Amino acid sequence: MGKLGVFFSLGLCAVLAAANAAAIRHTARHPSRPATASQPLAFPGAMGWAATTPGGRGGQIIKVTNLNPDGPGSFVAAVQASGPRIVVFEVGGVIDLGQKEIQINEPYLTVAGQTAPSPGITFIRGGFQVGTHDVVIQNIRVRVGEAGFPKKSGWEQDGLSTDRDAHDVIFDHNSVTWATDENMSMSGKRFDGEDPAKWRADTSHRITFSNNIIAEGLAFATHGKIEHSKGSLIHDNASDVLMARNLYAHNFERNPLLKGGTRAVVINDLIYDPGQRAIHYNLMAEEWGDHAWQMGQLSVVGTVLREGESSVAHLAFLEIGGYGDLEYYGKDNVAVDQMGAPIPMLGRYTTAPARIIVKQAPPIWPPHVEVLPSAAVQQYVLHNAGARTWDRDYNDVRLIADVAEGRGYIINSENDIHGYPVEKPTQRAFNPNDWNLIDMTPKTPAALDSSAKAPGT
Repeated sequence: MGKLGVFFSLGLCAVLAAANAAAIRHTARHPSRPATASQPLAFPGAMGWAATTPGGRGGQIIKVTNLNPDGPGSFVAAVQASGPRIVVFEVGGVIDLGQKEIQINEPYLTVAGQTAPSPGITFIRGGFQVGTHDVVIQNIRVRVGEAGFPKKSGWEQDGLSTDRDAHDVIFDHNSVTWATDENMSMSGKRFDGEDPAKWRADTSHRITFSNNIIAEGLAFATHGKIEHSKGSLIHDNASDVLMARNLYAHNFERNPLLKGGTRAVVINDLIYDPGQRAIHYNLMAEEWGDHAWQMGQLSVVGTVLREGESSVAHLAFLEIGGYGDLEYYGKDNVAVDQMGAPIPMLGRYTTAPARIIVKQAPPIWPPHVEVLPSAAVQQYVLHNAGARTWDRDYNDVRLIADVAEGRGYIINSENDIHGYPVEKPTQRAFNPNDWNLIDMTPKTPAALDSSAKAPGT
């Protein structure tokens, strides 16, 4: 399979060849800073401002040898260790977090879910929060769910998120569903410091979400605000944010939501069956108090929106609410209803004075990106998004098939489908000779186990 085998399906060669000329033309207009020998990419295909993070490169190899929620040999013990480290797996199956959130506060970490024996690693009844820097998390599944709590009980759990002043963090090729807060988010303090530059430095920045499945946020579940099916929240003043080649599916809102003063880029995402809103921006004056409103910056290129069964009438590709203005650049984006007819590209959902200021050039653009034409996005994302694309589990197979066929809807509980996954635990010794330890790509196809791959498309 080669070095790129973890991340890309060989069946896409024809699509990528057809897309190449358009991608090269776009990249020429928006050049990227190349990686250098002193700053190699975190892994082949890494994108955005965080692309050259070392993660745990050069650190100790820590093996996860059991599926326990904590203790010796557990995943939690590995990620909470100090110093540069690469977390690999000698076990596959389900890790039940028992209604807890994993806190990752030690920097220089790589989580290599691709090393696990099939069926890979799935976390249930909990989520992750990264509050540090230089972290790469790949090829894991996080399925939060109601975790046995009553409706409206206040169990409000993200799947994967960043917090505090997290920076140089990449979430790549993960599958995150059934969260009771957001599936995948970037957060932190809004106004830590005396000026906007300090605000941006002290909240999440230099973050990449790439090639993830971000789907099926639970609507009427355990959140204290009742309805809370949400994809991604990009919190106030987060900056140097890239969301690229992700699948957003069956989230009522926040596909994604960018709060006041954010500086972000969305490239080649596929958004399917948003409920009330797809991409939206909102600086809420009620939350900003006396702080000076900041101009948001957003570039969206080659992104596709398809309405579904849960989508409301009068949906727009990008909507604005609240008070602060947004500088916006859009190019080669597509938004259609269930019959393929175009829907509005721009809209608003409050009567507040915020404006979308359309720009002729991107107000913000990341390094290390190539842009596919929108015509190639659906096939590419459905082939490549999510954890362990060579070894998909039942839930990802079901979800991708529904997106391809225009099926599915927003759910209220994991029990609306079939409940939490149950997998037979597996074991396989980690062989470092099978892996390029500099980027955790496989040296041989045999390194990638798919013996439990779910059948289907």
